[in-house]
Amino acid sequence: MKSARAKTPRKPIVKKGSQTNLKDPVGVYCRVRPLGFPDQECCLEVVNNTTVQLHTPEGYRLNRNGDYKETQYSFKQVFGTHTTQKELFDVVANPLVDDLIHGKNGLLFTYGVTGSGKTHTMTGSPGEGGLLPRCLDMIFNSIGSFQAKRYVFKSNDRNSMDIQCEVDALLERQKREAMPNAKTPSSKRQVDPEFADMITVQEFCKAEEVDEDSVYGVFVSYIEIYNNYIYDLLEEVPFDPIKPKPPQSKLLREDKNHNMYVAGCTEVEVKSTEEAFEVFWRGQKKRRIANTHLNRESSRSHSVFNIKLVQAPLDADGDNVLQEKEQITVSQLSLVDLAGSERTNRTRAEGNRLREAGNINQSLMTLRTCMDVLRENQMYGTNKMVPYRDSKLTHLFKNYFDGEGKVRMIVCVNPKAEDYEENLQVMRFAEVTQEVEVARPVDKAICGLTPGRRYRNQPRGPIGNEPLVTDVVLQSFPPLPSCEILDINDEQTLPRLIEALEKRHHLRQMMIDEFNKQSNAFKALLQEFDNAVLSKENHMQGKLNEKEKMISGQKLEIERLEKKNKTLEYKIEILEKTTTIYEEDKRNLQQELETQNQKLQRQFSDKRRLEARLQGMVTETTMKWEKECERRVAAKQLEMQNKLWVKDEKLKQLKAIVTEPKTEKPERPSRERDREKVTPRSVSPSPVPFLFQPDQNAPPIRLRHRRSRSAGDRWVDHKPASNMQTETVMQPHVPHAITVSVANEKALAKCEKYMLTHQELASDGEIETKLIKGDIYKTRGGGQSVQFTDIETLKQESPNGSRKRRSSTVAPAQPDGAESEWTDVETRCSVAVEMKAGSQLGPGYQHHAQPKRKKP
Repeated sequence: MKSARAKTPRKPIVKKGSQTNLKDPVGVYCRVRPLGFPDQECCLEVVNNTTVQLHTPEGYRLNRNGDYKETQYSFKQVFGTHTTQKELFDVVANPLVDDLIHGKNGLLFTYGVTGSGKTHTMTGSPGEGGLLPRCLDMIFNSIGSFQAKRYVFKSNDRNSMDIQCEVDALLERQKREAMPNAKTPSSKRQVDPEFADMITVQEFCKAEEVDEDSVYGVFVSYIEIYNNYIYDLLEEVPFDPIKPKPPQSKLLREDKNHNMYVAGCTEVEVKSTEEAFEVFWRGQKKRRIANTHLNRESSRSHSVFNIKLVQAPLDADGDNVLQEKEQITVSQLSLVDLAGSERTNRTRAEGNRLREAGNINQSLMTLRTCMDVLRENQMYGTNKMVPYRDSKLTHLFKNYFDGEGKVRMIVCVNPKAEDYEENLQVMRFAEVTQEVEVARPVDKAICGLTPGRRYRNQPRGPIGNEPLVTDVVLQSFPPLPSCEILDINDEQTLPRLIEALEKRHHLRQMMIDEFNKQSNAFKALLQEFDNAVLSKENHMQGKLNEKEKMISGQKLEIERLEKKNKTLEYKIEILEKTTTIYEEDKRNLQQELETQNQKLQRQFSDKRRLEARLQGMVTETTMKWEKECERRVAAKQLEMQNKLWVKDEKLKQLKAIVTEPKTEKPERPSRERDREKVTPRSVSPSPVPFLFQPDQNAPPIRLRHRRSRSAGDRWVDHKPASNMQTETVMQPHVPHAITVSVANEKALAKCEKYMLTHQELASDGEIETKLIKGDIYKTRGGGQSVQFTDIETLKQESPNGSRKRRSSTVAPAQPDGAESEWTDVETRCSVAVEMKAGSQLGPGYQHHAQPKRKKP
């Protein structure tokens, strides 16, 4: 009788615990390809099973001044040139397939330079199957007997799976088989000899602890990313020989679980390794490859082969699939063969090849940028936006790095010297990728049904036809004789039957007695066993009581310690807060101290600059006033000397007038003779010349020698408007002079000499005219300066009345032996020219009266 159908329990909610916060770093492995030629130069060597060393080749050292640089890079594991595909699969891909069967996602991609062996590692070669066929073989070895019928699972356009009963699946299978272009399942066809050697795996590999109470389905899809566009390699496009249609690119979408998927991508359900690899091989023929200078068959696109494993539990009877979509678990393993990074000057790419290389390098550069930003966010706690959308490659696998799942990368390296710079960039990228952490996948939820329900309704025993106990007992009885009576007078059949039945009854009675004896003995044994168990239970109960008391005491002690711990934690928290406050105050005080120190330093610097500036100003002012004092003292001395000389001259003239006895009018001495007889006066020294600078901003100039008077220099005759016209006979006359009332720069620029006519009232009430003369010089600032060199004084005197004072007698001889020539008072008073000691008359002066005789 079949047991009643149990109610399907509700799916338990997975609580986010500490397990979801655990992260694992990206596993980065290195595989070194053998050299193409034995004598080829190598730039990389394997140090140990986790370290490689990259050194500069000879050609690069010559170009870089002999710089020899060795750099070591560490990986999770390094596979040398003699590593087999099986060894690589067991270490790298086997854990990913095991997680896939247990409902966890995984990503495996190969990265390296063009020609470094990425496609060989992923796909393999005849006789050496790569990671992809080995992954498929392990999957079907593990779930082969637990696969669901074809079309029980159906994929939809929302990146999820639908489930249908076996009847609907059977109808769909019949419908598909009835179609005219229906293909024969691969299990009924021969394996294509083109790839038969690749999928022939000698080593049997199987996952452990596969859930026997579930059914599985495997779906595969194959896409390529070419020039940053996604194309479906399994899409069936009708062939049109007249106008062939180019393949249409696909778009990326995000499902309800925030996972990225390719919308409209073909997903094929496969039931064996051969069928799955045949689908892959069909898409591989459509993949874009080209012949470049570095590789005869270089991949020009990134290929992604997705293996999607669908798992659903059996119902409570263990006969059919549970028809609840929420109970379906979908896990995915993505195998990515990246196109090689390359330099266009080495591949000698042109046209489309150059465009392809640019897009490949751009997508790989975006992948490196994403890894850099992820590492920076995780190490330094920043929240920078990761540029996943800059490339379709990074956008497609966004959920692996932001979500959960294992990520593995195999760095393929060609150790030849020509690939040194590319290998250096690959190693740096691998070094950064190892520091990126990905969330550890959580275990799938248990459906809650009774385990072992698949084999519940099957016959027991290892063979299935083990005899029951009742059959053994019946076979021990003697066989019954024939009970067929053919004659009325037959008197032997019934007695034989009665005898056999009596024997059976007697045998049954004996067996009953034996059974009663054995049952009584067994009851006694059970009683003894019960007593022993009871005594043991009592003993154990006593021990349990003791243990409980001990546990109660320990619980109390634990509670006390927990309270104490909480108290200490509270104190520690208070101390930490206090420490934080003190540290903050300390930092603030240190910052304030630094600020004050900087302020004091600035003030000290300003003070020193101000002191230096004031010192300079004091020095400059001191020199300026010293010069000004010297100038004023010299001017005062000159003025006093001039006054003293004038008084001396007056006294001499008065003495000459008083003492001269000569009455006749002396002859007028010639000008040349006066000049020859000029002797320096000892009483009055020569005055100090003044310097007049119209340009106040001009710097002082170097004194130059005065030019001769016969050179014909032009003069500036400065006569102020306030001057009065005198009626003297002797008047100053300057030829070729520019007469101005106010000194200006224009007139000074045209002349070489300057003369100022100055009038003032003398002490006796007469007008005294002074002719101040000087030389004009050009200054460095573009102006003119005047250096005064001479002063001439013109004075007009009125005698007392019109009488002339004449001496009646000859004056006595002078003490110095000089002889007075004439003493006419009127004549002497008419001479109105007085010069400083030792000076000559200026050019152009015309004297209409006889000059005074110069004293020796």
